[in-house]
Amino acid sequence: MGKTLVLAEKPSVGRELARVLGCKQKGNGFLAGNQYIVTWALGHLVTLADPECYGKQYKTWSLDTLPMLLDKMELEVIPQTAHQYSIVKKLLHSKEVSELIIATDAGREGELVARWILEKAGFHKPIRRLWISSQTDKAIREGFRHLRPGKDYENLYHSAQARAEADWLVGLNVTRAMTCKFNAQLSAGRVQTPTLALLVAREEEIKRFVPKDFYTLRADLGNLSALWTGKNGSSIFDRDRAESLAAQVKGKPFRLVSLRTAEKRTPPPLLYDLTELQRDANKRFGYSPKQTLNIMQKLYEQHKVLTYPRTDSRYLTGDIVPTLAERIRACSAGESAEAASTVLKHGWKITSSCINNAKVSDHHAIIPTEEKIRFSVLTSEEKNIYQLVVNRFLACFYPPFIAKYIKAEFEAEGQRFLASGQEIVQKGWRQIELPPDDETEEETQNLSGLKQGTEYLCRGVQIKQSKTSPPPRYTEATLLSAMENPGRFVQDKAMREYLGGGLGTPATRADIIDKLYSAFYVEKHGNSMVPTSRGRQIIQLVPPELKEPVLTAKWEQRLTAISLGKESKEKFVREIRSYAAGLVKEVVASTAQYTHDNITGNICPECGKFLLEVNGKHGKMLICQDRECGYRKNVSIKTNVRCPNCHKKMDLYGEGDKKTYICPCGYREKLDAFKKRMNGNQKGASKQDVRSYLKKQAQQDAVNDIFAAALEKALEKKKKS
Repeated sequence: MGKTLVLAEKPSVGRELARVLGCKQKGNGFLAGNQYIVTWALGHLVTLADPECYGKQYKTWSLDTLPMLLDKMELEVIPQTAHQYSIVKKLLHSKEVSELIIATDAGREGELVARWILEKAGFHKPIRRLWISSQTDKAIREGFRHLRPGKDYENLYHSAQARAEADWLVGLNVTRAMTCKFNAQLSAGRVQTPTLALLVAREEEIKRFVPKDFYTLRADLGNLSALWTGKNGSSIFDRDRAESLAAQVKGKPFRLVSLRTAEKRTPPPLLYDLTELQRDANKRFGYSPKQTLNIMQKLYEQHKVLTYPRTDSRYLTGDIVPTLAERIRACSAGESAEAASTVLKHGWKITSSCINNAKVSDHHAIIPTEEKIRFSVLTSEEKNIYQLVVNRFLACFYPPFIAKYIKAEFEAEGQRFLASGQEIVQKGWRQIELPPDDETEEETQNLSGLKQGTEYLCRGVQIKQSKTSPPPRYTEATLLSAMENPGRFVQDKAMREYLGGGLGTPATRADIIDKLYSAFYVEKHGNSMVPTSRGRQIIQLVPPELKEPVLTAKWEQRLTAISLGKESKEKFVREIRSYAAGLVKEVVASTAQYTHDNITGNICPECGKFLLEVNGKHGKMLICQDRECGYRKNVSIKTNVRCPNCHKKMDLYGEGDKKTYICPCGYREKLDAFKKRMNGNQKGASKQDVRSYLKKQAQQDAVNDIFAAALEKALEKKKKS
């Protein structure tokens, strides 16, 4: 009997699987043992072929060659990872190998990574599937004891295939059509475009908004205060009326006409799925969704202390419950030690609302594994994300938060005033530090001892003037919420039923937000996301149905049906071909115009056209307006260095010894001078702080250099083709 080949998605995961399976013999791109050979992809090794691969006519972008509707989508090996593909292919066809275990990420995209490799390599030997939610040794061994037939996941592969082909057909056709029609570097996609449309619609709301003055009245009744409340709330939009009401009740008796008391039990919040975790990480630490996902991947793959991150479930299945005590012991360290000890001491069970087999599809909620935590090996960012997950996990074992809420209604001169109070009966899960929710808590005061019918003298009335506020701009956290629940943005009630899945999936939303920045459709102003002129214009130029959230929600619903064997992949893709053709026709027929409003006087060194200035995620850039050229150059980099005059963050301009910090207030300082000042400033930052900052700055420069090198390589390849 031959050996079993195990295909992992990444080298790090492959090495861990090999260690557990006893594969110690090192090979070129694999590790071997007596029974198993473990190899790995580098993410995707194979992808859908570019249009150029289907004929010379597609090498030049032209409206004449659109729409591109291919009878059969071909696969091609990604050039950058071709060497590893050749190793995997050789192993797949080795006479020593009798079967394959797919051990890529347990999800739709992980299935696609493996199956495309197998299809391109022409592999026809038996297949089994490893499906695990954590990377601990115990989980790996358990997973290998319960391998499932590969055919059980063929529908999942067909769903992933359908998603990839549909995105290719719509994205590439519409992107080419818009780029050629409007002679600008424009792109569109079925998730990216409706997400951008949300940002543009919010910006238009803000611009149309006209603030109004309003007033609130609060009566001072001695040891308590009461807020005037009319039929339509507590806001008064006429100052004369506000002053008249204040004068009417000042110095008058207030009679307590109603006293209502209710005890409310609030259970702990549900466990984390990826989107909820990304939201809280953005609110608490300012991490981008992509950054949070990357940190989670390390905690899952490298440190093995958290379960699979790309999950859309906030529940656990019943079979996980017997493992929870061991998981609590594993995370019982640092700031979690006391809470974990309390749970174990009292023998508290996890709240029943967290257990729901019907609401777990591929993976359960994100929780700690049975792997003992070692904080010494974690970065500060990893500690932050780990602690968020652990705190939420432990909170779900605590009793509910119980509070007594008191509503007191007063009457004076025919006017109604209200006071609210709260008495905590049991703090419960709120003893554990969790990020605050989005709800604004009502102002409360101590109202114990009040008796109905009692009168209180009004000592004075405070008139507070405020202005109505426009809807807030999206942050990355609130945009994730909007992507997850876009139904409220759809006017047609009948269409809201299609929006159960939201825009994209938990695994793709971070990438979509990143693409909005990299395409210069969105800029970051503080924590807010603001659409650029380019972003606003493209929403005016794209076919209307492409910017509606209903489209991608319908897709996700149908892709789920394909994964369950309830719909045909071929039928879905056939309809998408027809849809893509219709979109191209709409773009070609458009009479709209695209205008560059960010042209500079700088000339592109490659093609001689004027460069555009854009605000990238990490600073200002100059990019060529010609889609065929693609030249880019960094102008400035955002830093955390504070201006000594106004204390705002400064940008770093220039290259080499000309690098200079510049603040919006006008302050300028060369990098060399800054280093000398910081090293010599004993009252300011310590030398260790300076070294730490300069190290981070060097790392940031290195990242930019890597990006520039990768971009240069891609442009060179484009020129050669």
